[in-house]
Amino acid sequence: MTAFAIILLLMALGKFCAWLRLFPDDAPETLNRVVIHICLPALIFIHAPGLELDPGLIPLVVTPWVLLALSIGIVLAVSRILGFSREVEAVLLILVPLGNTSFLGYPLIAALLGEELVAYAVVYDQFGSFLIVCTHALVVLAIYTGSTRPTPGDMIRKVVTFPPFVALVLALVLGNHWFPGWLDELVELLAGMLVPLVTLAVGLQLRLRLDPPHRVPLAVGLGAKLLVLPAAAWGLGLGMGAGSDVLSVGVLESAMPPMITAGALAAAAGLAPRLTAAMVGYGVLVSALTIPLWYWLLGLA
Repeated sequence: MTAFAIILLLMALGKFCAWLRLFPDDAPETLNRVVIHICLPALIFIHAPGLELDPGLIPLVVTPWVLLALSIGIVLAVSRILGFSREVEAVLLILVPLGNTSFLGYPLIAALLGEELVAYAVVYDQFGSFLIVCTHALVVLAIYTGSTRPTPGDMIRKVVTFPPFVALVLALVLGNHWFPGWLDELVELLAGMLVPLVTLAVGLQLRLRLDPPHRVPLAVGLGAKLLVLPAAAWGLGLGMGAGSDVLSVGVLESAMPPMITAGALAAAAGLAPRLTAAMVGYGVLVSALTIPLWYWLLGLA
């Protein structure tokens, strides 16, 4: 549970700094831009070159992509029914399918299921969350940012020039085996800054009393992320004949709260930053109850 404690303490620190007005009003935007342009590309260069897949773990690869399709359908349908703004719709499209499957997911899987199953969590994260944030999230940003609806050419240009996507392509083509020792250390250091900077930015923007227009989207988003998607992952795993370990990892990884990095992408684009901060911040708090619930239900089954 150390990962939960670290995130909560960093959010509290950010909230305390905001209360004291220690930083300018645009500090969260600056921190998010540092993350998007420096820390996330560094993280991609660390993990992307090592992507390998064991055919026996296919359910862990398929699950996050099926949940992505389900999330898109849920968000678009509810958004049309309830009349959410485009900014709110974009935030939900990014944060509902993407969970905090690495920083929180790895240690929680180790604590709840055992160290030996962390490798399964890595498969879910790297072939699911990691690739989705580098593709789907960037497409959503290309569609929903700007004053006019983008043409296909505009969307392609925005995606292929976005620093994380450029880093993904370069990492897959060039790898990181050629890095000298000093560059390895630098990239590790920059990647390690990602979670502290993003979580601090969330704390700076977090409002305990959420704006009324954002309360329903927050409830919809967290309900879908923490309840509907894990249930769907469970059904999907059973339908694919997944073993008990693979099933448990798939359900618990899908139950993780909204991804901090995805929140940074949405916030940096100016998409309902207070809702984004609330999705990430309150998501961590609520998931402290829902993740043990899913673990208990898996134990009963």
